Amino acid sequence: MYRFRDERGRVLYVGKAKSLRQRLQNYFQPLDSLHERTRRMVLSAVDVDWTIVKTEFEALQLEFTWIKEYEPPFNVQFRDDKSYPYLAVTMAEDVPRVSVTRNRKMKGARYFGPYTKVWAIRETLDALLKAFPMRSCSASVFNKARRDNRPCLLGDIGKCAAPCVGRVSEDEHRAIASRLVSFMAGGDLDFVEAVRAEMLAASDELQFERAARLRDQLTALETVLSKTSVVLADRVDADVFGLMHDELQASLHLFSVRGGRIRGTRSWVVDTELDLSESELALQLLRIAYDNDADPDVLSAPAREVLIPVLPESVSEVEHLLSGLRRKAGLTGRVSIRKAQRGEKKQLADSATANAAHAMQLARTSRSSDYVTRTQALTDLQDALGLDQAPLRIECFDISHLGGTDVVASMVVFEDGLPRKDQYRKFSVQGTTDDTASMHQVLTRRLRYLRDGDPEQSENSSRFSYPPQLLVVDGGLPQVNAAARAMAEASITPIPIAGIAKRLEELWLPGDDFPVILPRNSEALFLIQRLRDEAHRFAITYQRQKRSSAIESELARIDGLGPGRVKALLKHFGSAKRVRSASADEIAEVKGFGPALAATVHASLSPASMEASGTADEQDAAT
Repeated sequence: MYRFRDERGRVLYVGKAKSLRQRLQNYFQPLDSLHERTRRMVLSAVDVDWTIVKTEFEALQLEFTWIKEYEPPFNVQFRDDKSYPYLAVTMAEDVPRVSVTRNRKMKGARYFGPYTKVWAIRETLDALLKAFPMRSCSASVFNKARRDNRPCLLGDIGKCAAPCVGRVSEDEHRAIASRLVSFMAGGDLDFVEAVRAEMLAASDELQFERAARLRDQLTALETVLSKTSVVLADRVDADVFGLMHDELQASLHLFSVRGGRIRGTRSWVVDTELDLSESELALQLLRIAYDNDADPDVLSAPAREVLIPVLPESVSEVEHLLSGLRRKAGLTGRVSIRKAQRGEKKQLADSATANAAHAMQLARTSRSSDYVTRTQALTDLQDALGLDQAPLRIECFDISHLGGTDVVASMVVFEDGLPRKDQYRKFSVQGTTDDTASMHQVLTRRLRYLRDGDPEQSENSSRFSYPPQLLVVDGGLPQVNAAARAMAEASITPIPIAGIAKRLEELWLPGDDFPVILPRNSEALFLIQRLRDEAHRFAITYQRQKRSSAIESELARIDGLGPGRVKALLKHFGSAKRVRSASADEIAEVKGFGPALAATVHASLSPASMEASGTADEQDAAT
């Protein structure tokens, strides 16, 4: 185990390694060969100390303990502005109480959830009290009822056993609370069958009043079960994780499945300060998911089965650690960590991954909803690039092609930190397959509308609006220099240009030997990320549309194919690539295509036929 410290003794990073010498060699290399985030950590550190442990499991325990104790800034950091509601049962009290709460620090409480909606858990609690009539009132209400020897309304309508006035003893009331906890922990089907059998037995013994009470309890239990989704077999207890990450953040989504039903769901968004492999990232995210400040409870403790898209390092040691958390929570059974491969569990894991991607998208876009945050991002970008004014209008360009063919480009526009989709533009690039040449051509065409005194400028002002304060290109120094050449060739007032390197943290300026590094958590960096992603998305969308239009034109030339059959063919195969690779027999399966027509289509789309058609078109054009 090792710790990097700064000059004030603050722990910057906690890590573990089998070979300390080999691991430290990864850090102490020439600075220009290190990634910027690693470089900042190394330059900030003045000392490194280490602790030797006997086993990898001990190292794992110590790593988690140190990260929780020191909160080092360069380890994976938890970010979550949500406070989720839980169903809590205060088993440590003499007379336990059930309630809906966001407080996870009640001593001795058993928690269930989290739930995404408060109203959903309140409805569940209302139904539970019909089956398990235990105390749900506050301490002041309970003490007043005890002093007055008069129960509250819940006691009168059968939603509380009224221990405050002695209708049941404290031991009997605790037994009710224990049954509710067991029911929520996953023993729901056992309870339902037990109550059903007891109801039938009471009916056979002609105890009709008792049978009626059991009938009402059974109805309440079935109502609770109907509010939870059945996703897996009845006896399956699993924590299903979805993971999505990029260079800056990682998103984790959890489905807590108990008794085959989703009993809780939660999303996390974390900052990834240093470069981590996917297995290292998975380990740190498991640490965050099961790191609870409150006492361990049934649903926050690991399930017997943990499904995660990427297996962490040292799986057996992590299983041992999580099994210890289960034992601490009073649960039996070892934890098994694996990756879902097929079937219903794979489908649920895919759904968790989709939810993780959605949570990450929300985290990105939530920044744009705050005016102060957007203003800070533009100010930070102005300071980092040395601009005379904040770039209120930014245009970002991206080149996209498929193996050097179908070259297209996109231009996206952000004003005041928000996208202006009505001013997006797309370009079809001709005569070049090189990214730098393509970027030069696109910028030349864009800047043509900004030439000083150009008579077309006012005519096209609605198309390209006013000049931007910053031009951003997707690429490193070659693309930036190509854009700078286009700027120099245009007769306009120079506009600042910057390029986004692939690693995203680096901004290249024309003629500079070193990039501009934006601070890791700056709002400007997230704004640049959104620009890059939006330009890339828009370019890819246009290229796909272009390929689809191209094959529609090719198919329209074939005798016997009208618009209806062309549409049916593309709908059946889903893409131009699949149509081209389909055999004649596969084409014949499409409705409206016989063997003869299918053979004609297949022959017309063959490479030799397409090459001959292209040559004929070139000759016709030359003529």
